[in-house]
Amino acid sequence: MDALHTHIDMGSFINASLLNERPHNTPMDVSSFAEIEEEFIARVHSVIWCNMATVDRQGRPRSRIVHPIWDGAVGWSTSRRDAHKALHIANNPYVSLAYVKDLAKPVYVDCRAEWEDDPAEKARVWEFIKNMPEPVGFDPGMMFNGLDDEKYGLLKFTPWRIDLVTGPRQSLVWRAD
Repeated sequence: MDALHTHIDMGSFINASLLNERPHNTPMDVSSFAEIEEEFIARVHSVIWCNMATVDRQGRPRSRIVHPIWDGAVGWSTSRRDAHKALHIANNPYVSLAYVKDLAKPVYVDCRAEWEDDPAEKARVWEFIKNMPEPVGFDPGMMFNGLDDEKYGLLKFTPWRIDLVTGPRQSLVWRAD
């Protein structure tokens, strides 16, 4: 969809909101991740960075930009283990990721975040990220002094819900069993 049509669609959405015609999203549930995988990966790879919302110890939302890399339905993000988000995840592991490149087609991923501590899995994901073509992939060695760096942390995102907005008032929603 070109910029003109996106503008028109968003204009209709905004105009309906202003007229108190409360436009609502009509989700279409899909039964397996495979049904949305190709579109999901295409969209998140085109955006690369996303907003991650956590909840602090006082129950307040907090957002920051992160760079998850998806391996099918599992997301991975390198991070320092002493980053502020670690405190939030320790208190409440549920996070929400929002990818927005096209205002009419955002991607929302609600998931559980946890630290991956298995050395073999951390090594596998390090190589996976390093071998992924740029700009999606990158060399984690630019931030960490190797796999044994005590600051090297790896967050695993396991989605329980993915919402691919497909147009004004429509979306495809996958939920984990």
